[in-house]
Amino acid sequence: MVEPPAPRVDDGPVDEYTEEVLSVVERIPPGRVMSYGDVAEYVGRGGPRQVGAVMSRWGGGVPWWRVVRSDGRPAEGHLVRARSHYAEEATPMRPGADRVDMRQARWDGASGD
Repeated sequence: MVEPPAPRVDDGPVDEYTEEVLSVVERIPPGRVMSYGDVAEYVGRGGPRQVGAVMSRWGGGVPWWRVVRSDGRPAEGHLVRARSHYAEEATPMRPGADRVDMRQARWDGASGD
């Protein structure tokens, strides 16, 4: 199976919501993650699907692997690439699974770690 490329950086116009989402993602520290829903909640509008749409279109310029599904899985088709980032950043993983341990790795957007 060929893994798709990382999310692209679109050259189209970026609206305020997109800028807010990307700004939050840029702030997620190495080794930590937020779910798509966490990002939407932090921004204060939209939802997981809207965040996913932003990430699929403009996410290539930010640490996209730090935004995961609520169960800790990376974006569909990006497991291999994300896994290498997780290993490099020492992101806590679930034992025996290809999922981030959300209890340990979830970032609340407030702490500086």
